[in-house]
Amino acid sequence: MALSDDLRAALLAALPADTLTFDPADLAEYGRDWTKVYAPAPCAVALPRSTDEVSRLLALCDRLGVKVVPSGGRTGLAGGAVARDNELVLSLSRMRAMGPVDPVAMTVHVEAGAVTEAVHQHCAAQGLTWPVDFASKGSSHVGGNIATNAGGVKVIRYGLTRQWVLGLVVVTAKGEVLRLNGALEKNNTGLDLRQLFIGTEGTLGVITEATLKLTRLPGPSRVLLLGVSDLAAVLALFRAARRGPFTLSAYEFFTDRCLARVQRHRKLRAPFDTACSHYVLMEVEAHDEGAVEAWAASLFEEGLALDGTMSQDGSQAAALWALREGISESLSATGMPHKNDVALPIAELEGFCARYDEVFAARYPGWEICTFGHIGDGNLHLNVMKPDAMGRDEFLAKTHEADRELFELVRAHRGSVSAEHGIGLLKKPWLSYSRSPEEIALLRAVKRALDPHNTLNPGKIFDAE
Repeated sequence: MALSDDLRAALLAALPADTLTFDPADLAEYGRDWTKVYAPAPCAVALPRSTDEVSRLLALCDRLGVKVVPSGGRTGLAGGAVARDNELVLSLSRMRAMGPVDPVAMTVHVEAGAVTEAVHQHCAAQGLTWPVDFASKGSSHVGGNIATNAGGVKVIRYGLTRQWVLGLVVVTAKGEVLRLNGALEKNNTGLDLRQLFIGTEGTLGVITEATLKLTRLPGPSRVLLLGVSDLAAVLALFRAARRGPFTLSAYEFFTDRCLARVQRHRKLRAPFDTACSHYVLMEVEAHDEGAVEAWAASLFEEGLALDGTMSQDGSQAAALWALREGISESLSATGMPHKNDVALPIAELEGFCARYDEVFAARYPGWEICTFGHIGDGNLHLNVMKPDAMGRDEFLAKTHEADRELFELVRAHRGSVSAEHGIGLLKKPWLSYSRSPEEIALLRAVKRALDPHNTLNPGKIFDAE
């Protein structure tokens, strides 16, 4: 379904000629994200170059009744950037400017389309970094990271994205431009509207610019890959790492099935000779390398690890990280995964993990389950692979049925049905498993106040009343 001639003419008259595209290939590309469950069906794609152009576009769409889906790098896994119902996709991909790094204030101002890895490179020349880091950093946009409050592999060390955003420029559904907090570290003047927009998946406003808080690049680090016997051993090793003689930057785990998929897709060799069911990847800031090596040796003496290896230089560290960061891509490249991304309080991890194996064994007898995650911050990624002989529709129906039992278990352990992927379309049926009716009523009220015509990302997180 396309825009009417009148709407098309109005949009073309209000913006530079090359801002809009109706090319079918562009519609298919910009209308989807990495979820790949929903068929894209946008009416057009807008590619503005400035906050002013975004403002004019949104004001016009709000007045004309055109629904808008904000779009960043489209690396999300919950359908949050999918345009499937004749919406206009608003892509920030042309807005990639990065201002000079302020080495004294330790800040940088960037546009929302700046790619995460490009920001890292831009700041590294000053010995600084924006410590938001994940496998999709080469594709994800800063605006999308902020809109989803992205997590990643170093949350245990640095926290979530919202902790590294000082200021925002946001355009509301009506086209109003809000400049929130600037580069202020302290601003005790009432409700922090900046935080209101972070993590709301483009449903309340479109983030076009951000002032990012930076930190110093970490000192010398070592990456350890350790093989252990089971998930209980992963948790036991985590307890030992918390007491280790170093600063823990990342604590990741994955199963042998994940490793096999990565090896198959990327044609990689096994990291060491011993076959293990579970693997732990740790990155530590090694203030005393001798102490780190002694600690690692003690793991084998105490029976906490079966085998392992430690990086000696940057290339070895990158090779070990590739085993973990290549998992999501490899699962999709070698099959069809049904992904779940849940979070538990650290204190609930052991009890939850003991029970979710039972749930999966009962629901998916004989199926391949690939589990990995940032267990240091309570985040598990649970992936069910479609059996080769099963059709896509049957697979999606079976996994949807099984999700209810999984999320009931998550709720029983006071967890979240979405740790970092967001709610989008995919998790919308399960929002009430992590949010109370009172909370959801407040979320709806905020949406009505800021977007009364339901212009921005309609149908995401919850349906408008």
